[in-house]
Amino acid sequence: MGSSTPRGDEAVAGRSPHGPSRLERWLPLIGWVRRADAGSHRADALAGLTVAAMLVPQAMAYAALAGMPPVTGLYAATVPLVAYALLGTSGQLAFGPVAIVSLLTASTLAPLADGDPGAYVALAGMLALLVGAIQVVLGLLRAGRLTSLLSHPVVSGFTSAAAIVIATSQLDQLLGVSIGSPDGWIARIGALTGSLSQLHVPTVLVGVVAILALVGGRRLGNKVPTPLLVVVLATAAVPVFGLADVGVAILGEVPAGLPRPTLPVAPLDAVVALLPGALIIALLSYLEGISVARAIAARTRDRIDPDQELLASGAANLAAGLFQAFPVAGGFSRTAVNHTAGARTPLASIVTAVGVLLALVLLAPLLTTLPQVVLAAVVVVAVAKLVDVREAIHAWRVERTDGVALLVTFVATLTLGVELGIGVGIAVSLLLTLWRVGVPRLTAEVDGALAVLHVEGDLLPASGVRLQDEVDALLAQWPRSKEARTRARLVLDLSAVPTADLSGIQALASIDAACRAAEVELHLAGLRQRVASTLTRARLDDRFAGRLHDQFDDVARAQDDGPAVPTAAGEVDADVATGRRPPASSGASAAQPR
Repeated sequence: MGSSTPRGDEAVAGRSPHGPSRLERWLPLIGWVRRADAGSHRADALAGLTVAAMLVPQAMAYAALAGMPPVTGLYAATVPLVAYALLGTSGQLAFGPVAIVSLLTASTLAPLADGDPGAYVALAGMLALLVGAIQVVLGLLRAGRLTSLLSHPVVSGFTSAAAIVIATSQLDQLLGVSIGSPDGWIARIGALTGSLSQLHVPTVLVGVVAILALVGGRRLGNKVPTPLLVVVLATAAVPVFGLADVGVAILGEVPAGLPRPTLPVAPLDAVVALLPGALIIALLSYLEGISVARAIAARTRDRIDPDQELLASGAANLAAGLFQAFPVAGGFSRTAVNHTAGARTPLASIVTAVGVLLALVLLAPLLTTLPQVVLAAVVVVAVAKLVDVREAIHAWRVERTDGVALLVTFVATLTLGVELGIGVGIAVSLLLTLWRVGVPRLTAEVDGALAVLHVEGDLLPASGVRLQDEVDALLAQWPRSKEARTRARLVLDLSAVPTADLSGIQALASIDAACRAAEVELHLAGLRQRVASTLTRARLDDRFAGRLHDQFDDVARAQDDGPAVPTAAGEVDADVATGRRPPASSGASAAQPR
């Protein structure tokens, strides 16, 4: 070993100086183990046990959030973690149940299970298999970049809204009331408001104490497993204080040990109905994991392989489906704890899985008296910090279209539901992106018989139409003298146009025709190689023969009366160019870029 710790050199990044072998590329854990030392093993063991203490209560709470029996959360926190550890390229990413994916699972399964608990569990397993299969296929196709469809503002808006939906979904448990299954967040708020007169005081008191203990425990740091302590103390408090006798709902029987792996069975029409939700979960769960993995890798200098991460995430979800669990992902908070606790390799995740398995075998029979309101408290405290107001303000200040995408996604998720919300967010983000592409930045300069229109942005169908409209407006408003009309020239400065497609090139031909009709000679300047090549392939280069220039001021120098755009002549305001207001004089005024 060249280093006592697997950080800071090539070995740290999970690869040898000569590059990983083919087997290591498919099973990165082999490389991690080969390069680990005794110090690394101790650090991984401590971090793994720390995360296990945090994961046991969270896993059960997130299972309840997903509409599953709480014990299935422990199933999701064992074998899937080992599957990720075998294939993952992050030494610190902590896999398992996460809040957002659990919420998406519930919203996907509820309409299909029709209140049948057995069907619900089977569909959850099938959903996990579909998510895993989608991720594996995307990984084999090396399609990690497809997740760029989920822009950061969309994910931020969705996450904040989903956190509010999740917290709201736990309020009936915290209040000890029964409101049935309202359809949507607004309906749930209405049902909760109408049931306030029926709140169960003992349940409310237990929930408040649990929340205060969980929030206060954060000050103790990660060395104290506060959530696990709260669960243990609450479980012991039920028989001591007779809480079940006064109506506090408890968990009930919890089977010990792992179930045997079985292939979930579901009707074909149900499988088809699961596909849209499975696709959304596959993308979102992968995005959540890869985002936090990259954030940690920036500190540890690990190399994260996006396509390999898709395979690892897919394998974890396939394992979850086989062991009667539900979809899983890499979690933000647990990964941060894992890293802070000293995890260096994926062996920490295997230790976590073993720790959860021991809890499943040894503690499951003791969890019978765990108050359900405590699990609700764990969920609420965990998701509260996901509401990111600062990010919304930041997005709005940096780029208004990003702020709009974030806001629309946030509102749509609250009002239309989590699945439609993320779909609306993606659609709005793509539309705004196309709108930005279709609105080139245009600046007009006019002096007598010469006008220069600076174009910035790609020439595509929408931007080509916009450029045509701009030129038409400029021709209509151009203040030319009678003498100048016979020698008027319009120069399109295309030096800031990286690419153009056929529609963009055809727009240039249409602009040329409009200029001829207006007795204006059109010149093109500053064409980049890709634009010039497209012009040639479209067989329009001959049309502009003698009117193509390296720089726009080459046309000015060719004018008989000297420079056509002197420094005394400023730029024409964009409103003048588009005809929204007349020019102040025959000279030019300051242009405003658009």
